[in-house]
Amino acid sequence: MSMHISNGKPRVVIVGGGFGGLYAARRLKNTDVEVVLIDRGTSHVFQPLLYQCATGLLSEGQIASPIRHLLEGNKNTNVILGEAKSVDAEAAILTASRFDGSSIELKYDYLVVAAGMRQSYHGQEDFAKWAVGMKTLDDALAIRRKLIAAFEMAESLPTPQERAPWLTFAVAGGGPTGVELAGQIRELAMYALTHEFRAIDPDEARVLLFHGDDRVLPSFSAKLSRAAKRTLDGIGVETHLGVHVTGVDETGVETTDKKTKEKRRYETRTVLWTAGVEAVPFVTQLAGALGVEQVGGGRIAVEADLTVPGHPNIWVVGDIMSRDKLAGVAEVAMQGGRHAGDRIAATVRDGVPSRAPFKYRDLGTAAYISRRHALLQAGPIQLSGFLGWVAWGLIHIAFLAGFRNRVSTVLNWGATLASRTRRERAITYGDPETARQPYL
Repeated sequence: MSMHISNGKPRVVIVGGGFGGLYAARRLKNTDVEVVLIDRGTSHVFQPLLYQCATGLLSEGQIASPIRHLLEGNKNTNVILGEAKSVDAEAAILTASRFDGSSIELKYDYLVVAAGMRQSYHGQEDFAKWAVGMKTLDDALAIRRKLIAAFEMAESLPTPQERAPWLTFAVAGGGPTGVELAGQIRELAMYALTHEFRAIDPDEARVLLFHGDDRVLPSFSAKLSRAAKRTLDGIGVETHLGVHVTGVDETGVETTDKKTKEKRRYETRTVLWTAGVEAVPFVTQLAGALGVEQVGGGRIAVEADLTVPGHPNIWVVGDIMSRDKLAGVAEVAMQGGRHAGDRIAATVRDGVPSRAPFKYRDLGTAAYISRRHALLQAGPIQLSGFLGWVAWGLIHIAFLAGFRNRVSTVLNWGATLASRTRRERAITYGDPETARQPYL
């Protein structure tokens, strides 16, 4: 175990290179502190577009930017590849694991935790073997592999009965991620693949969307939810509301109706899971070390200034923060990270703690349904259809990290609209050892 030596200035340790951590670090660029940002990956991933990577519209490089590159101009910032494991609040030390498994201790004066969430299977961890989640680049590439392989398998089978399970795609969860993913699978089948196969018609692919609520996108208004449902119906997504997925195995899913408790089985070889998230394990250790209770999804309730109760030098921001029923969306994380950076900068500058409350500015929530159809909800403003689609595109390009990624994404979207093709369909096997093994 080694100690990362400080340069004598107040040290700010930031856990997580997502929106919250990145914006906190950027805010501290010109502050007289040492910043250490630690993340288990090397890239900042734009999670709102993961589903487009999964369905062959964008490459992983277009939605991910190296953290070191994004913070290249922050001369007071060090970036470490590692995973936070524990916090000793009394000693003010964060312990993390390096990539090779060795440990590193980071002394801190201020701690910003933006560790993020992971997919939740609600206690049914065995589902994860067959139902891939949608939170990381690895998830997106695994989903791409399953989708493309399913069409290829169907092409090689002799009868419609044998092909049917391979051409049936089940998506659990009718929130934004589930709706966007379901719509993109239908678009992949309807446009990009429809003329490339000889034995099958990809347009016949069934996409089943299961959701426990009585409407899709419950975080949006009822009006926009209905608009989304009409668009999904129009492109052929089969929406099943008021049901929970209660069983997943290699050959299908089982659903249970919330009211009647009736069970039904669907034969499918591709199940994708977007039905809920939970805090990463480190957050549980953090809550125990700080003597606070975790709330819904393992989140940590914070004070008005986003600090942890009883710990004025520790901020929790992003998805793992619980405050004023704010949603776990990118804009909340960005503004929360910026606020934490502001408070630390003011404290260092003035020599007294800055406890100004966090004030969230709602810039709207958007969801893509299908080409030329998206939703935007910002206070009294509610857009759907083409106008919503334009607004959705502008918002996502504005938030995407890196000028090069913005330009290439716009060009890729334009080419796809014009040609209806999807060129980012290469599949990988996860690691070289798996890739070199023969098919069973």
